[in-house]
Amino acid sequence: MGRLTTHVLDTALGKPANGLKIELWLHGETPVFVSSHVTNADGRVDGPILDGDDFRTGTYELRFHAGDYLKTTEQKLPDPLFLDVIPIRFGIAEADGHYHVPLLLSPFGYSTYRGS
Repeated sequence: MGRLTTHVLDTALGKPANGLKIELWLHGETPVFVSSHVTNADGRVDGPILDGDDFRTGTYELRFHAGDYLKTTEQKLPDPLFLDVIPIRFGIAEADGHYHVPLLLSPFGYSTYRGS
């Protein structure tokens, strides 16, 4: 069975992003909310974001609520924030694959990739 996981690292502080809210949406003609998660002290959610019978091929979007997280870090930030909600839309083509979508985050930039 396939699964979807993530890991968020705060590259400005050099540590995992603890307490960052993440939403999963299924995209089609109309986006459908699937689930909501919060990262733990390791910057991960407690278990897969999607797995089992719910894991299906399709187009999904992870919405990382970076602005709310960044405000808790006591970093000097502009008002308004440069980054707020970061949407990452991606496709799941393999019903039995492991899709790992990490986020490397700072107040002024981010990057992602398909991890393992």
